Amino acid sequence: MKDSKNQPNQKLGDLEKNTLKNENKAMTTDQGLKINDDQNSLKAGERGPSLLEDFILREKITHFDHERIPERIVHARGSGAHGVFKLHTSLSKYTKAKIFTEVGKETPVFTRFSTVAGSKGSTDLARDVRGFAVKFYTDEGNYDLVGNNMPVFFIQDAMKFPDLVHAVKPEPHNEVPQAASAHDTFWDFISLMPESLHMTMWAMSDRAIPRSLRMMEGFGVHTFRLVNEENESTFVKFHWKPKLGVHSVLWDEAQKISGKDSDFHKKDLWNAIEEGDFPEWDLGVQLIPEEDEHKFDFDLLDATKLVPESEVPVQLVGTMTLNRNPANFFAETEQVAFHPGHLIPGIDFTNDPLLQGRLFSYTDTQLSRLGSPNFHEIPINRSINPVRNNQRDGHMRQQINEGASSYHPNTIADGCPFQAMMKDGGFHSHEERIDGNKIRTRSRSFMDHFSQARLFFNSQTKTEQQHIINALQFELSKVTRPHIRENMVNQLTHIDRKMAQEVAEVIGVDLPEKGTEPVNEGKPADADQEHYASIVKDPKTRSDDALSIIKNLKNAVKTRKIAYISMGNHPAEEFNDLDQKLKAAGAKLKVVSSKLGKIKDDAGNEMEISETLFNTDAVLYDGLILASGKMNGTELLSHGKVKAFVMETFNHCKPMLVLSDADTFIEELGLPCCKKKRKTLSELFIDNTGDGFLSSLSKHRHWEREKLL
Repeated sequence: MKDSKNQPNQKLGDLEKNTLKNENKAMTTDQGLKINDDQNSLKAGERGPSLLEDFILREKITHFDHERIPERIVHARGSGAHGVFKLHTSLSKYTKAKIFTEVGKETPVFTRFSTVAGSKGSTDLARDVRGFAVKFYTDEGNYDLVGNNMPVFFIQDAMKFPDLVHAVKPEPHNEVPQAASAHDTFWDFISLMPESLHMTMWAMSDRAIPRSLRMMEGFGVHTFRLVNEENESTFVKFHWKPKLGVHSVLWDEAQKISGKDSDFHKKDLWNAIEEGDFPEWDLGVQLIPEEDEHKFDFDLLDATKLVPESEVPVQLVGTMTLNRNPANFFAETEQVAFHPGHLIPGIDFTNDPLLQGRLFSYTDTQLSRLGSPNFHEIPINRSINPVRNNQRDGHMRQQINEGASSYHPNTIADGCPFQAMMKDGGFHSHEERIDGNKIRTRSRSFMDHFSQARLFFNSQTKTEQQHIINALQFELSKVTRPHIRENMVNQLTHIDRKMAQEVAEVIGVDLPEKGTEPVNEGKPADADQEHYASIVKDPKTRSDDALSIIKNLKNAVKTRKIAYISMGNHPAEEFNDLDQKLKAAGAKLKVVSSKLGKIKDDAGNEMEISETLFNTDAVLYDGLILASGKMNGTELLSHGKVKAFVMETFNHCKPMLVLSDADTFIEELGLPCCKKKRKTLSELFIDNTGDGFLSSLSKHRHWEREKLL
């Protein structure tokens, strides 16, 4: 761990006071009574019955029986970390929120990442949306920015959220599949809800299988408001941009990682922080003046739409650094309670119907999970501001309120606690004029469901487009009911006919001559058909480079994990040169051999083996180096585990550095591209120098290699 100067602002009040260390301390009951014997229950004689009188046994067993709280219905599997947010550019023109106006101000944060569909015991590498929730412990109260790693969502109105989740969860008759969308009920729902197609494109893209939680973007999803001191409002979209860039894994790789190490993301985040490689994200905002609300060809209040960065650039205003792991997973990561309704002055809601529903749902969920309206008193949820109000009692109340008054107005306590004036930081909702009839419907401006799905697909490179097609082919091939597959292909024709055709050919469906409107796309039963006439707009070829991962690659060498396979006697100078270069670039070199212990190089130097060929796998590394030396040439390639390791690395397009005899290596391995015509090393995208390997690492993958397979 880094020293204390790198630790976050220790201003979390009672949170720190509730951290207990047990070194050199006597064991006690929950009431503080010291325990003399924790090994045996109280009995009537050595072999007699246990006594009901044993209050220590009953307390211990009762607490154990209630250790588990109901897991989150969605976002159940999560990882969290403490950190700090530091502002470098003031937004005082747009908001009075101090965390966004006081340059240099550091605000403690707790961030939780999660998958959505799976249970707590599911894999980290499911194809899924990732939650990205940040709790800011500000001087004005707690502010929660509760978002995802994708900027849009499947539905427009919270009324449909239970239906979406019921559809994607395991099917009720047999409780399968776990943490997967490749089944009938999910695609049945999607095929009838064209508003979901934009998000479906994101979910089928590489964004849904990130390489690391440290290497994915975050988004606030909804359009919010910033409100300044003059009570002027500006619409805002929030973005988190990772310093390491955005990187993914292949779907085949993700499935194998799930089998080899289902805690892959959780360990990656934990280890990075423990080793001092603190993950960082820049916070960016897209600002839209209120007078420009209706200038777009979509509705700002529609959560299935994004604001293209080509139209409204993202302005970076601050940096979040995660620099401390939780002391206790349950007390912090599991019990943290986020809510999009936790606001501070200067930030406010819009009338987004999905956001409006979340404002009810999150409180209701915490009441169920954490068992009490006092969930704000759990240390991880406590405000660093003292909490003063007239709310009293309730299950597990911790605050002890003094005085005779618990109401307002009062004279007994001189009117305290009193209402805060706006100028003193009292929250004041933005005064938006609202005039309308009570009605259950959606605005016509919400009705274009295909243009942005098409925009997203058009914005991808050919490699990324093929990955989306592959994902759709895989997912829909798992759907057993032919009419659902047919409905989905019909929907895909509105996005891209060539894509729809490639999917249709693999899943046994004929491509319709012309896409038709689905039987039911979530509209009211008595809806005016004319109201939905514009649902399919003319195809557009617009694109936005910001939506592609490959078009925005950053140097990805830092924290990359490289396998160095050697059986020993490799050249010492060669290894030391590589080790120094990789360390200087921030990569992690791990020695992999046939067994644990130590191996020697040709100079007799010993080195510790990190992993063995039997307890690790190529999918857990970002690249591979095959050592040279008499023990690491053709003899090494006769080792079945090594051959599998090398082939897996090649097939997943990862950087490879071959220091043994290259010609023999190629011949022995029988790479697919070598069966008909001999290729050079450069054509194979395999490196034979350390500098070339570093260059390959910075590009993340040789995606061109997919064409050779």
